[in-house]
Amino acid sequence: MSAGAPGPAGTAVELSATAVRAASTAVFLTFALNGFNFASWASRLPAVRDALDLRPEQLGLLLLVGAVGSLLAMPLSGLVVQRLGAPRAIVSFAGLNVAGLLVAGLGVLLGEVWVVAPALVVMGVGIGVWDAAMNLEGAAVEQRLGRAIMPRFHAGFSFGTMAGAALGAVAARLEAPLLLHLAVVLGISTAALLVCARSFLPAGTHDAEEHAEGAARAGSAWLEPRTLLIGLVVMAAALTEGAANDWVGLAVVDGFDVGDDLAALTFGAFVTAMTAMRLLGTGLLDRFGRVRVLQIVSVLALAGLLLFGLGPTLPIALVGVLLWGMGAALGFPVGMSAASDDPSRAPARVAVVATIGYSAFLAGPPLLGLLAEHVGYRHALLAIAVPVLIGLLVIPAARPLPTAAGAARG
Repeated sequence: MSAGAPGPAGTAVELSATAVRAASTAVFLTFALNGFNFASWASRLPAVRDALDLRPEQLGLLLLVGAVGSLLAMPLSGLVVQRLGAPRAIVSFAGLNVAGLLVAGLGVLLGEVWVVAPALVVMGVGIGVWDAAMNLEGAAVEQRLGRAIMPRFHAGFSFGTMAGAALGAVAARLEAPLLLHLAVVLGISTAALLVCARSFLPAGTHDAEEHAEGAARAGSAWLEPRTLLIGLVVMAAALTEGAANDWVGLAVVDGFDVGDDLAALTFGAFVTAMTAMRLLGTGLLDRFGRVRVLQIVSVLALAGLLLFGLGPTLPIALVGVLLWGMGAALGFPVGMSAASDDPSRAPARVAVVATIGYSAFLAGPPLLGLLAEHVGYRHALLAIAVPVLIGLLVIPAARPLPTAAGAARG
């Protein structure tokens, strides 16, 4: 059995069912490694804050510089994948991500913010293109399989964050130096990624456009109302998820006077809830469709944010974290699938949607940091309810395009 895939200049690349399944597994693991790298850093943010002696707004600005790197790289990610191919783009920019994190860890060891800040820009560029490239690879595999499996790939990301958060909690408990912690775990993840890259789809299966035509279409995608509205849905989801990644640990430490190890475990509870919902996502999408599922998870996110921000005790706040994680789970993967409904336009549209989504990481950290300075971390996180409500209003834009491929994933 083989599956035809569009190749350069409209040719077809025949893929065996075994090759497509191997590519699916490789993509799942690549998402997991991306999440693992991120959580290895995010789970140690309390230690970063303490080592650099940062106030909330200062830590927010430090997180901002990493988002700037991602935001600068995202608009070009579609062209990068077209030129390098997804395997080379993923491996190259994952390497850039690792280099940035290691230098950031060195800066924390030295207690020098001026070392950490530019390293986080490099980290942001690396993870931004890596993220877009693996989503394009995932969309290509999804189209070969003919099923809405993107949530499962993002569940792989969540599994990676769970593993990274768990190891981060252990490292925090042992008071392991951040640089040593990062050097060990990132060395392992890099070796694993190089193995995964061997099973990606072959060159020519991701897009039929030539580079020049792809560049023109990349610009025109910014003028498409549906693409921009899907971008808003993804932005709300990214901000909902990113706020927890950046602040939930600190909010628990400062709001309930607990240790860094419990903060890391709370972050782990968030990503565990998100993982469970992503594993259920394919079945839910098949049964209820994109629009209804996205509306349900948006309501869960709102309920979770309110319980976490206003709950008087830690157990109630933890229930909020679980609902928050479930609510943040599907917006990003479903938005990427929606942007990929037309395979020939997928690279340009995914680049636009990802850029809009990552703008949440640009605006979120300083805003929440400034709010936290006045009202505390937990109450500052209530501001996320505003973009969640906006995303809820524009969710119908993610309805599948009237094509066989889009309908299959609707």
